[in-house]
Amino acid sequence: MLAKRALAEQGFKTWIEIDQNAIRRNCDTFRKIIGPKAKLWSVVKSNAYGHGLSIFAKAAEEGVDGFCVDSVIEGLRLRKEKIKKPILVLGPTFPARLAEGTTNDIALTVSSFEALKSLLKSKNPPTFHLKIDTGMNRQGFYLEDLPAVIRFLKPKTSHLKPSFKGIYTHFASAKDINYPTYTEVQFKKFEKANRLFEKAGYKNLIKHSSATGATLVDKKYHLDAVRIGIGLYGLWPSKELEIHLPKIRLWPVLSWRAVLSEVKQAAAESFVGYDLTERLKQSTKIAVLPVGYWHGFPRGLSNIGEAIVCGKRAKVLGRVSMDLTTLNVQNIVCRPGDVVTLVGRDREAELKAFEVAEKLGTVHYEFLTRLNPLIQRVLA
Repeated sequence: MLAKRALAEQGFKTWIEIDQNAIRRNCDTFRKIIGPKAKLWSVVKSNAYGHGLSIFAKAAEEGVDGFCVDSVIEGLRLRKEKIKKPILVLGPTFPARLAEGTTNDIALTVSSFEALKSLLKSKNPPTFHLKIDTGMNRQGFYLEDLPAVIRFLKPKTSHLKPSFKGIYTHFASAKDINYPTYTEVQFKKFEKANRLFEKAGYKNLIKHSSATGATLVDKKYHLDAVRIGIGLYGLWPSKELEIHLPKIRLWPVLSWRAVLSEVKQAAAESFVGYDLTERLKQSTKIAVLPVGYWHGFPRGLSNIGEAIVCGKRAKVLGRVSMDLTTLNVQNIVCRPGDVVTLVGRDREAELKAFEVAEKLGTVHYEFLTRLNPLIQRVLA
């Protein structure tokens, strides 16, 4: 708690802690799972799932072989931070950004004929991977498109050949261990795609299909590289998968802290917060937290959310405001300046991101990526 008190004394209202040891442990865990043949790529898109793009990537760099981002802009940020390992952009890249991929050694995803035509116009095209849509109906070429793609790539556009480095797909429901059939259908389509390219002479393409779920489910999906997002943050893609694999341990990386700004006694029968949604049945000790939905503590947690105050759970009272939240601390000894935990562990109590997301009726992916990027991230 000394580091937490130091941050509070520096005037921080709230901050997010990134556990370096947890990152190392998670990297080691996935190295053991995939073995020596497959590359381990860390997915750090969307501000590293809310963990902080730069701080997480620099902490993870030693343990991984490369990074996956959503955009060239994210890739440029990593290059600015002196990260030299391979970077693959997973999202679409518009023509105006292609040259930056080339000059900064950032590989791009090509998933449409329009994107291929844009590359054709580039005198010095960036490295790229083709994405195959095997069943997500999102980005990517369908299997029936591939003969035309292969014709496009050779021979008249042969200057693209040296830049064509990989082929990949993305599974729609690999984390659902109760319904593996659809993942297998997708994988078989991807194998057909690989055979088409090999037959056309592309023998050394990097092939990848696995995010965290598929990597944990079956080693046959590992191929040449795996793209690990949620798992490297120490979180499971689904509760079912966590229960199914009890011997595998993941270490949560992120803890979210804030500092109590006020503690006072509110009268019985008085209302708390906007819109009078909560009325106190008795005189109640309340604490004010200088965090609200602007910071990423959603309004959906009004009246039902919790925080850990001095090692004990405290319920949210009334509406979560833009910048303030009220807690019931009736049976907790606390005072202004005490550090509160919104996600993470304090003494024997723990609030997991998955648990918070369940209360919101969403997934922990969404909850975490919506943590305000302006909140200070610090290594712990």
